[in-house]
This record gives sequence, structure tokens and C-alpha cells, in this order.
Amino acid sequence: MTTPQRLTIEVPHLRFEALTWGPDDGRLMLCLHGYPDTAWTWRHLGPHFAEQGFRVVAPFMRGYAPTELARDGDYGVGELMRDALALHQNLGGGADAVLVGHDWGGLTANGLAAYPQNPFAKVVSMGVPLVTGLQPGSGHGAAKLRLLPRQLKMSWYIFFQQLPGISERNLDRVLPKLWRDWCPPGYDTGADLDHLWQSLSDPSRRTAALSYYRAVFRPLRRGRHHRELDRYAMGATPVRHPMLVLHGRLDGAIDARLAALSVEGLPAGSAHQIIDGAGHFMHLDRPAEVHRLIGDYVRSS
Repeated sequence: MTTPQRLTIEVPHLRFEALTWGPDDGRLMLCLHGYPDTAWTWRHLGPHFAEQGFRVVAPFMRGYAPTELARDGDYGVGELMRDALALHQNLGGGADAVLVGHDWGGLTANGLAAYPQNPFAKVVSMGVPLVTGLQPGSGHGAAKLRLLPRQLKMSWYIFFQQLPGISERNLDRVLPKLWRDWCPPGYDTGADLDHLWQSLSDPSRRTAALSYYRAVFRPLRRGRHHRELDRYAMGATPVRHPMLVLHGRLDGAIDARLAALSVEGLPAGSAHQIIDGAGHFMHLDRPAEVHRLIGDYVRSS
């Protein structure tokens, strides 16, 4: 059961390719990857929850081969939320469906946890802060300001990736560096980078991956298929749906202390855990702990 099946999913606006584990009639667990990563990031989680009867489906996110490039060129979080809603419907996700997101997938999960019509019974977000918890007036202002300079230094790549052409040409050096910086010492990044190069095999794919970040700073260039969803994306409104939020203590992308401050005020029934010894890709370097935490959460009432 460790080897995934391949699945093509046609939704009205995009064709997705996905990895899937578990029975076709199992409880849906939709797993969304982030940057710089692929659906293969769920290679430990998928078999684990398949053995428990889940149907785990991990799409390659829009723009990451073999999924299509975004037909409208839009890579904003509102559009990622639209993708998740369409996948839930296409896959026949019931009222008990689970959404697990990491990095950009985590930001998608955060947006859907704020969305009033969220169809997922359980929402798990990993490796990203809750943006609404970092906004002015959200509390702990002095503590957040003290941590901000370090976080800005850690986030250098976000600003570098706004440079068209230059950032694409330097990805061969930047992506291995990000994996080294974001993982605990000794983690072997070889398999993950091999999968990544396959998904970002040509310039158009590389531009697509970088466009997730560029969409944040260029909202007027995006499509308008998801105007309603944009109201709930990127911290525009507070989370209303209980969720599980996970961070790695050694995450080189997000300061775990800042992430912890961002989650205060989550609705009742939510949980937050910082995992000791884990980096940004906690589901890869600490899979047993991540599986236990998600399993306890999805089984809770």
C-alpha cells in the first residue's frame, strides 16, 4: 500500500494529476503541498492513513507538472481555495472529509477554515502562521516586533522571487539552499529535490511556482473567479472553523515563536503544537509524531 496510484481529476477549470492511497470508498483526506515541493511530500502520510481506511488524495498543485498550468494565470490563495473546493466535490468528499495543507497548502487550509461554507469537517495547517494573528491589533505587538527582523531575514527568498527572469534562472541554486535551510541537520533532501525537478521541468513551470508569491504583491493582475473567496484568504477574516495547526521547532522558513503568537485566538476545538526536532517539512522529518497528532485530531469529536 506504500506505492500510490495515479489519478487524473478533471474539474471545470483545471486538470489535476494526483497520487492516491487507500480505498476508493474511504473517508477523504485531501493533502495539499506547498513550495518548493510536490505531491510526493505525502509519501509517508498517505500509506499511514490509507491503512486506517482513509482515501488519501494528494494533487500536484496548479502549475506543478503533471498538473496543468493555471489556465487563467492565477496563483493566488483565493484560487487555491477554489481548487480545493472543486476537488472535494469531484472526489465525492462527504461531510467528514479532512483537509491537510502544508506551506501554500497550509495557507489554503487557513483560508477555508475562515470560509463560512467550508465543506471539510477537519482542517490541518502545517508550516505557516495564521496571517490574521499577525495583523496590527491582534495582540502581543511588542513580542511580534522583536521577532520581525529575524523573520524578515528568513523570508529573503520571497522578495528575491519577485524578480522576473532572474529568480527563475537561479532556482537551481536557490531551491537546494531552501531545503537545506528549512530542514534539520542531516535530513537527506535528494528524493525530494529529484521529484521537484521533475515537476519544474521547464521555464513555464518554474514561473508558475514563483507566481504563488508574486500573486500576493500583484493582486490586480489576477483573475476574478474567486472574488468571494478572496475575502477569506491570507488572513482577511478570522478563522471560524476549529483546526489543528502544526509547526516545527527548527523550521528555517518560519520562526516558531512568531508562528505560536499568530495562532492565539483560534476557535474552540482547535489545537496547536510545535514539534521538537522538526523543520519546515515536519511530515517528512518527524512523520510518526505528525501522524499521531493528525490522527488524534481527526478522530476527535
